[in-house]
Amino acid sequence: MEKYLVVCLGSIGRRHLKNLRSLRPHAKIAVLRLSSAAYPPPPAEADFQFSDIHAATDFSPTAAIICSPANEHANIAKILLERGISVLIEKPLAHEIEGVDALISLANVKKLTLMTAYNLRYLPSLRSVHRLIHSGAIGHVYAARAEVGQYLPDWRPGKPYQDTVSAQKSLGGGALLELSHELDYIYWLFGLPERISASGGHFSDLEIDVEDMVSMNLEYDTPKRLVNVHVDFLQRSISRTCKFIGSEGTLLWDGMANTVSMYSTATREWQAIATEPMTDRNQMYLEELSHFLECVEQKVTPFMAAHEGKDVLKMIKASEKSMQTKTTIHISHE
Repeated sequence: MEKYLVVCLGSIGRRHLKNLRSLRPHAKIAVLRLSSAAYPPPPAEADFQFSDIHAATDFSPTAAIICSPANEHANIAKILLERGISVLIEKPLAHEIEGVDALISLANVKKLTLMTAYNLRYLPSLRSVHRLIHSGAIGHVYAARAEVGQYLPDWRPGKPYQDTVSAQKSLGGGALLELSHELDYIYWLFGLPERISASGGHFSDLEIDVEDMVSMNLEYDTPKRLVNVHVDFLQRSISRTCKFIGSEGTLLWDGMANTVSMYSTATREWQAIATEPMTDRNQMYLEELSHFLECVEQKVTPFMAAHEGKDVLKMIKASEKSMQTKTTIHISHE
């Protein structure tokens, strides 16, 4: 009998639970709730509910999905991996870089799947961007400008934004960790930069103890490339876009509209690039979870391998250090 565990039931935990039940309708699924508050009955999609992680591991799931606040990711993952349970961790991999190498090593020694959930890699339009850039459609990419912004109080209607993970430093909140999808897809496209400089902080009147806006410059040497990434909790109209400037043209990606446009120097015209339609954005999460489950069952390396989650975290930490020291930070490629 297949057994799975979902750790914590915030909005993303409930999404993963529903998707897991749809993908594995006959499996036994448990949820682990770590809050000290009184628990409501388990959701309809769950067969069991636990409040203690050791009781949950005694359930002996094959795999688990960690949806807790980021500050708990590494500790929970370590316990699960030690018990022989493969793990999908909602982004980011962890809130600190310390201990991540040991976590990856543990998964490797036990031959378990350890994957970070960055669902934008499954968005059809972003996959089209990846294909076009790596096929040379706009030549050498000299620069890119990525942006994401959404007003934090609008994220989770019905819950005070001050109480959310995003608003609290102690839980691993802040624009850098919470909006790290942008750093992930830039990494997916171009790899680790050599240097990062960042400016940002708390600019608004939001009642939070974390940064609400950051602008980063990522510098690459081989080949030379400059990428700017802007993230914020402030935009009243949701924005997620990127412009790629190449030697033979330009690409414009709109992640909210799921569209790509390309300007070619050969034709001197813009054209819309056909992308797979997406009527339901949950499809990204379904594909991500399906891929993880297949990797667990077939014992193959996932699309978003653990070391990639570590590299994205290195970029986040370099940005934090740059903001604190007001210097450019060199990134190790080891």
